[in-house]
Amino acid sequence: MTTFDLDLSKYQLGWSDEVEYAFAPEKGINEGVVDQISWWKGEPRWMTKMRQRSLKTFERKPMAPWFATNMPDIDFQDIYYYLRPAGAQVDEWDDLPEQMKATYEKLGIPEAERKYLAGVTAQFESEVVYHRNRDDLAKQGILFCDMDTALREYPDLVKQYFGSVIPPGDNKFAALNTATWSGGSFIYVPPGVECEMPLQAYFRINAENAGQFERTLIIADEGSQVHYIEGCSAPVYTSDSLHSAVVEIIVKPSARVTYTTIQNWSPNVYNLVTKRARVEAEGHMEWIDGNIGSKLTMKYPSIYLMGPKATGEVLSVAYAGAGQHQDAGAKMIHAAPETTSKIMSKSISKDGGITTYRGLVRVDEGATGCKSHVQCDALILDEDSQSKTLPYMEVGERDAQIGHEATVSKVADEQLFYLMSRGLSEEQAMGMVVNGFIEPITRTLPMEYAVEWSRLIELQMEGSVG
Repeated sequence: MTTFDLDLSKYQLGWSDEVEYAFAPEKGINEGVVDQISWWKGEPRWMTKMRQRSLKTFERKPMAPWFATNMPDIDFQDIYYYLRPAGAQVDEWDDLPEQMKATYEKLGIPEAERKYLAGVTAQFESEVVYHRNRDDLAKQGILFCDMDTALREYPDLVKQYFGSVIPPGDNKFAALNTATWSGGSFIYVPPGVECEMPLQAYFRINAENAGQFERTLIIADEGSQVHYIEGCSAPVYTSDSLHSAVVEIIVKPSARVTYTTIQNWSPNVYNLVTKRARVEAEGHMEWIDGNIGSKLTMKYPSIYLMGPKATGEVLSVAYAGAGQHQDAGAKMIHAAPETTSKIMSKSISKDGGITTYRGLVRVDEGATGCKSHVQCDALILDEDSQSKTLPYMEVGERDAQIGHEATVSKVADEQLFYLMSRGLSEEQAMGMVVNGFIEPITRTLPMEYAVEWSRLIELQMEGSVG
């Protein structure tokens, strides 16, 4: 993805394209819509039944209190739950329909693939329209495809793990996703195999009032290693769109998984995502989460440390501008002895934006010798913006070592004066301070993404002083 020339103060990913659909879409959710999704995909009976059960769960399950407070005006019947672009999935870029190809060319996907990606999935509305897996990955036995293909070609693997980490009844939006899911990525890495280059998916909402409900399932077998990166964008409309994904990750003993999100939704998207990893003995899971854009983001990547000496990290940056609320955080569940976790959360708010850290660290009874450290740092750039920190600690063992620190700060005049005395403009100085603030997160990214992320932040900062 190349975004170095984007002016994000105007959100230049906010255009939309005319695209043909396979059938006339229908707004709202009911049994007929759910059955239609499953029928179009030719799914096995067990998946259709799971969808139907999940719809009933969604209908009866109440909204979590803090969700209801943040989005009282969401209308679930004013959303398109399944938009199927005309044409089949392709593995050659030139075979995509011209309108769709133009969309992804603007986003820089082909260039990104050529430069440094091991494999790419591109999802447009409800379906994956392009996928390419490099030959060297296939030779290693790495399976990387969209979830619909995985359900057809690897049904036993999907059936074994689908819903095993996030059951449909986990929360209202997990139930909604399980009923209406479409697209998303499937990755299986065999024992002892290291995927040296990142795998990437890019998710694009194009239509007004669209919902996108991709489902991602990653299985890293014993001793394997993989890094997956996803990007997101959507047009700007006057009405709202909904993105409600589910990501399940299984980290087998001694395996390592890194999951990076660079999210840049438009200001009319509700981004309500459930992400969770299960980590077995001596495995390691790392979420790297960059949140820019959206009307409201509510996302709390979770790591369940189920095996002895398992480790987990969540590193996140949230940026909230005018009319935006970034309600993000993390959950660490220590369910086995000698497990270790780290949460680092950085938030920036300006022009009346609101950032909230909402996190949980839990040490179960019997999980002895556990260590966890939480660090929440907030940078507020004006008098109108807000930052909140809501940490929860549940400790069931006396020998657990739990640390939590939180800071809220503003950019000091002395900092700006010093940098400006070295020839920088006030805006450049402010951008440098902010990039220094988020540097602990930026340095964890592959080089190309680190450069892009820093540039995104700088562009968001334009006009933030004076």
